[in-house]
Amino acid sequence: MNNPIKFGTDGWRAVIADDFTFANVRFCAQGAADYLKQKGLASRGVYIGYDRRFASEDFAAAAAEVLAGNGIHVLLSPKAIPTPFVSFGVITKKAGGGIAITASHNPARWNGFKFREETGASVSSETSIEVEKHVDRAFNANKVKSIPLAQALQEKSVEYFDLTPSYLASINKLIDIDSLRHAGLKIAVDSMYGVGSGYFKTLLSGGSTNVIEINSERNPAFPGINPEPIAVNLQKLLATVTEQKANVGIATDGDADRIGIIDEKGVFLTQLQVFALLCLYLLEVRGERGPLVKTITSTSMLDRLGELYKVPVYETPVGFKYVAPVMIAQNALIGGEESGGYGFRGHIPERDAIPAGLYFLDFMVKTGKTPSQLLSYLYSKVGEHYYDRIDLHFPEEKRQAIINRVREGEPKSIENIRVARVDTQDGFRFILADNSWLLIRFSGTEPILRIYAETNDTERLKRMLQFGRELAGV
Repeated sequence: MNNPIKFGTDGWRAVIADDFTFANVRFCAQGAADYLKQKGLASRGVYIGYDRRFASEDFAAAAAEVLAGNGIHVLLSPKAIPTPFVSFGVITKKAGGGIAITASHNPARWNGFKFREETGASVSSETSIEVEKHVDRAFNANKVKSIPLAQALQEKSVEYFDLTPSYLASINKLIDIDSLRHAGLKIAVDSMYGVGSGYFKTLLSGGSTNVIEINSERNPAFPGINPEPIAVNLQKLLATVTEQKANVGIATDGDADRIGIIDEKGVFLTQLQVFALLCLYLLEVRGERGPLVKTITSTSMLDRLGELYKVPVYETPVGFKYVAPVMIAQNALIGGEESGGYGFRGHIPERDAIPAGLYFLDFMVKTGKTPSQLLSYLYSKVGEHYYDRIDLHFPEEKRQAIINRVREGEPKSIENIRVARVDTQDGFRFILADNSWLLIRFSGTEPILRIYAETNDTERLKRMLQFGRELAGV
């Protein structure tokens, strides 16, 4: 039997009870344990957290049993927590690594196993390969070392540890929470049945600001949505903002490392607009300076902001595992990606929706502007930019044919604008002479072909996406 465990853009994900089984989670944990021992990190222990998906707490317990069976001390979250907490736990406890049981924004049938390095960051491609080799050995030998959780708890090789108090204290150092509490805002928050539930309310209660929560209960079925904070999944939040006359809507994904914003008019701000706005906030309102790090699917507005504020902009392939090392090496101000995940200097080298949402609120408060006015202000500096993405399911056996079709049909111009450069480091990205761009790439976590575009006109945007679809033949 072939090993189904393959690490993608951010860990391993699979369908629950199909490939995502207790046996396979244990093989993953054994591989992680062997990697930590090989690297001399096992003595520092591991922090384990999990999300609200079906049986996530049980899968996390299984992983803890294996690590304990390998003589590795485990700090186990006593409750479902955001994935960024795991990174925070690794850093604050100086652990050798971290594990999060989560499938992030994937549909309800999925779950996943994310591994975090001793820096708190997503594992690099090189580390993924090493861990995968150890997992493969455990799978082929059909052997793991494990002790029952009750025994591990009694022996204190596994201990429950709640990070919430120290995490919230750390957030309070990043931003003036008290001013937000007394700003008189009405904020609608959609945690999409995920682990982001309650944090904005906890942080912002006690003053004139009012937080209205929806979809805050645990429901592993994610009824009617996928827990990804994009427009199609946020119709209830949009309606709540409109009906309640809220100043803004904030959504967090299933494991609370991604964010979505609805403006005061009930209009979804794209992830690229939010990314650029957060950069503008840090550069102008807070007066901070430092490099900006973005993936190839992120907005060219950052390049313009880099020019305006005289800061360098670095570009990486898709995946925060590529962003984080650059953030760390360059002491970057912010790192982000098109999916709506943003990480910040002085916090953790990982995406975190909680500070992202608070920074956005602070941008509103400090400038006295609504979200739509902030967007207009951004456009006054960098020009209008419009972005969209279409996701297309495809039969796996067609993958190579799609690649060949795009490669052979490589256009010299799109929308009568010359293709100035073709970037093939992650898919096929066509950068036009006017800085518009079209990208065709496969998802690293799902059997989906994604087509992205950014340009200066909404109708042109639609035509570019259609052109991309025709080029791929899907």
